[in-house]
Amino acid sequence: MRFYKYFPNESLRPYIKYLVVSENEMENEYKVFPPSGLVMGFQYKGQLSIVKGNIENKLDSSGITGISDSFRIFKNSAGIGTILVYFTEIGFTQFTSLPAHELYNLSLSLDDIFDKNSVNEAEEKLTLATTEEERINVVEHFLLSHLKDIETDKLIAEAIKLIYQSNGTVRIKELNQKLFISQSPFEKRFRKIVGSSPKKFASIVRFNKILDSLNTRNSLTEICYDSNFFDQAHFIKNFKQFTGETPENFKRFL
Repeated sequence: MRFYKYFPNESLRPYIKYLVVSENEMENEYKVFPPSGLVMGFQYKGQLSIVKGNIENKLDSSGITGISDSFRIFKNSAGIGTILVYFTEIGFTQFTSLPAHELYNLSLSLDDIFDKNSVNEAEEKLTLATTEEERINVVEHFLLSHLKDIETDKLIAEAIKLIYQSNGTVRIKELNQKLFISQSPFEKRFRKIVGSSPKKFASIVRFNKILDSLNTRNSLTEICYDSNFFDQAHFIKNFKQFTGETPENFKRFL
């Protein structure tokens, strides 16, 4: 399996964290834990499906996945090749007028969001491309062609910064006070740009911090209380929602 990360050109860096070229010659089923931003994908060869229970739903060759409140299971065919685009937390709405929260817990075709002709053109060019650099250039050109000249919501950007500074443990009421905004308009603006409620986004940030902590020498009890959980039961319940496993079982296979 190949998984190679590229950083975007300067014009895209405020909105795209990185792009990934992923190839796998073997059929594979795997879990994906909730990221903090939306993810776009172009399959230039092979097929990707999302698995729910015993049902496999084939995904379109070009699609986008919204923020999720739990893990997802994907299955790729043998010989798959994919370009993945990882948006920053505020990045997606710089390319489309569609509110990010409308993709919450969903995987949609790019045809549902962008002009179908431009999607088809990008897909054709990816099929003809022979190098990773050519494929990255195709996807960057697609993104640049949809980049809108709009001002970033600085209040939401500041909220995201504060959530990260607290490792996802800040209370939303405290955010409202620091940002001098009432809860209802703040929630509406946050969901539109980021793709989830502030509370759910904070829980994803906290979860990803916990994943990093599992590689340290800290005990699960220490991680639990450092992450501001009231008790072990709440910690285990939250962790299982995001991974499908208890922290103890998950840590055992690290």
